[in-house]
Amino acid sequence: MKTVLLGVNFMSKLFGTDGIRGLANKELTPELAFKMGRIAAFLLGGEAESPPAERRFFLLGRDTRLSGNMLEGALVAGITSAGADVRLLGVLSTPAVAYLSDRLGAAGAVMISASHNPVGDNGLKFFSGSGTKLHPEQEKEAERLYFQAEDPFPRPTGAAIGRVWRAEEAVEDYLNFLKENSPSLQGLKIALDCAYGSLAKSAPRLFEELGAEVYALNSDPAGEKINVDCGSTNPVPLQNAVLEKGAHLGLAFDGDGDRLIAVDEKGAVVDGDAIMAVYASYLQEDNRLRGNKIVTTVLSNGGLELVGAEKGFDVLRTKVGDRHVFREMQRGDYVLGGEQSGHIIFADLLPTGDGLLTSLQLLQVMVEKGASLSSLAAIMPRLPQLQVNCAVRDKKGWETNPRIENSIKQVEEKLNGRGRVLVRASGTEPLIRIMLEGPDEAQLQKLSRTLAQVIVEEMGVQPS
Repeated sequence: MKTVLLGVNFMSKLFGTDGIRGLANKELTPELAFKMGRIAAFLLGGEAESPPAERRFFLLGRDTRLSGNMLEGALVAGITSAGADVRLLGVLSTPAVAYLSDRLGAAGAVMISASHNPVGDNGLKFFSGSGTKLHPEQEKEAERLYFQAEDPFPRPTGAAIGRVWRAEEAVEDYLNFLKENSPSLQGLKIALDCAYGSLAKSAPRLFEELGAEVYALNSDPAGEKINVDCGSTNPVPLQNAVLEKGAHLGLAFDGDGDRLIAVDEKGAVVDGDAIMAVYASYLQEDNRLRGNKIVTTVLSNGGLELVGAEKGFDVLRTKVGDRHVFREMQRGDYVLGGEQSGHIIFADLLPTGDGLLTSLQLLQVMVEKGASLSSLAAIMPRLPQLQVNCAVRDKKGWETNPRIENSIKQVEEKLNGRGRVLVRASGTEPLIRIMLEGPDEAQLQKLSRTLAQVIVEEMGVQPS
């Protein structure tokens, strides 16, 4: 089966799969952040000409990246120059920002983070007042306003200029919300990899307060090391720690805390697909899986369908990106969805992926059933799947390139209906991603090398 898929807004000049992202101070500049602050204040907060006590406000959070303060300052200047107020949340996770936007009645919020991307990158993730990511139409309007010649937004003076105050204590509301949705962790030994990111301080504290014995890795808020050889994109150090410490499980987060990759007590990785299989089966057994469906993306392993066939639920697939997953969940009133990468959405609790919340929901199943993570995750069979990232000079036009199109057709023919090929451009990095799934891993390796070579030859090698 062939799937050639573009992420939303592929031709976008600013927004990718998840907000605006790029090399900080070169692609994602303070000037860009300043202007986007003014646009956000206009689109989400109105002109704010009312008395200060009645004005709406924005929340700003950031991860530990060194460029975070620079971009925060630019956003503050942009938002307040348009007459809206700002509450600075400091270093905290993306899902915490989403939760607090709704909880505190904000007009909107911005998380300054490039998630799992390298240290030099940064990003701007925009949220509505209800804690949901912006609709594509809102992103298009923001881009239109950004690229138009004149700045049409108000420039109030005197008492009408926006005000700024710090609100780091607001994270306590978020942590209390998590505690309300957690089992007791007494008697459990848990290893954490905090990726030197947003959860470096709060994750160890949370699990200790819930009663667990915690062994924390990479738990310094060191922005110069965020995501470097650690966290959800590199769980090897966590696997070693789980075995060394005899932990019941390990939990690996990414730089902004919206992903979870788990490690069982035997040191095996339990990814987002396996977590969804475990939790969907748990809900289905209790007749709480609304619609008997879960939502995931085209990248999830075909083994999820096999679990669903056994347990009595269906798997709906969307384009890549957790916002596509959430929109489909909204449309069908489904309670569970997510991505293989570890973005898991529990729609009755939060409208976005949350690494900490996912950890606690997974632990709820373990505690309630008195089962090890390895025994729970064994429910998930694996079809051989291979993913390759092609670093290219230019992504534009790849989907209409005749040689690439022909190469994809050849791969499809060789899989002969017994597998899948997915080719898509990354929405956040200069990459074209290949995913192959089928019964023969050796064949997948060979086919992926051939297809990757064609893509790189046609689109050019990314400059080093």
